[in-house]
Amino acid sequence: METIQIGMVGFGQRGTGLLEYVILPQKQAEVAAVCDLYEDRAQHAASLVCASGQKAPAVYLDYREMIADKAVNTVIIASSWESHVEIAVAAMKAGKAVAMEVGGAYTVEDCWTLVRTYEETKTPFMFLENCCFGRREMMVLHMVQNGVLGEIVHCSGGYHHDLRKEISFGKENRHYRLRNYLSRNCENYPTHELGPIARILSIGHGNRMIKLTSTASKSAGLHAYIQKEKPDDTALTSATFAQGDIVTTVIQCARGETIVLTLDTTLPRYYSRGFTVRGTKGMYEEATDSVFLDREEDAAHDFEWRTSSLNNAKEYEAAYEHPVWKQYLKDGVQGSHDGMDWLEFSVFFDCLKQNKPMPIDVYDAASWMAITALSEESIALGSAPVYILDFTKGRWAQTMPAAEEISHK
Repeated sequence: METIQIGMVGFGQRGTGLLEYVILPQKQAEVAAVCDLYEDRAQHAASLVCASGQKAPAVYLDYREMIADKAVNTVIIASSWESHVEIAVAAMKAGKAVAMEVGGAYTVEDCWTLVRTYEETKTPFMFLENCCFGRREMMVLHMVQNGVLGEIVHCSGGYHHDLRKEISFGKENRHYRLRNYLSRNCENYPTHELGPIARILSIGHGNRMIKLTSTASKSAGLHAYIQKEKPDDTALTSATFAQGDIVTTVIQCARGETIVLTLDTTLPRYYSRGFTVRGTKGMYEEATDSVFLDREEDAAHDFEWRTSSLNNAKEYEAAYEHPVWKQYLKDGVQGSHDGMDWLEFSVFFDCLKQNKPMPIDVYDAASWMAITALSEESIALGSAPVYILDFTKGRWAQTMPAAEEISHK
């Protein structure tokens, strides 16, 4: 693709931030059209485009009209979770390249529809899981690839983020999370650490997830928060939230590894993705940003070694910083989310221009997003085991390399 002409849909907090702090500053693409259900959001996005020095984009309130615009050849989707697959499918059928933001799927059939549409159209598709581009996640991936942690046995992570205010004021902020927490009980945001873990465990490339169980705690956090912070909102103070405060999902893989995902968004807490990787030679733990490697020391010194090694991951950067990040740090980290978004879109645009495979493809998107629908089923069945379908239809076992490693020009 010689010239990237973007049509972008969805300008809540996420979409607006990507436009303002990543897409426009990178100057790798022309924003030909913007779209949002709310006209004020769409017009604000258009004003940001104009302020950057680009010509005024077309403004749409209906994504179908935007996709039909001949000036658009690439569609970026940052709208509500429910609309992601619908818009992506329409864009691929129209021959427009797609970059789709994260969120869990509502049904497994949605995932199959995404895969079938890609296979029918072969339209470029990338899933925008920015945590796959996180500095520590990529450093640990590089350590695993170099055998530093030995044979990997178990990984864990999740979305540990106090979102009580965002959810409770969803009506005022026109945000979709509120309606989801009222009506669903599931692992609704599985991909932030599942994505990096899937890379470490070669999911889809010689390994696959085969089954899961999911368990939800009771729901109490949002009710308590609303009683305190929005006592006059009678609709919400009397509402019953379906979403459990803590959802724990355990996944088993074909090669025998296990994964634990935790959704923790409606109780007081600090932000964390809980990224942890355990191998036969050592481990990485995000909570203390620590690397622990097996040492031949006597038991008397074991406790001293463990406690003195906390917060030591920085010491491993010289040897194991991912090559992509080494170059990125030389160029200067930019954009939001500690640079992850900038790097993610640099790779997406580079793949489009050079007609290269996307590093996070439609099969990754389908298998990671499906965890939401499957966890909902498991919870409804009393934490029963649920099998995870193979969206690659057997190709995972061919040990094909990932659409590389997340290259960076």
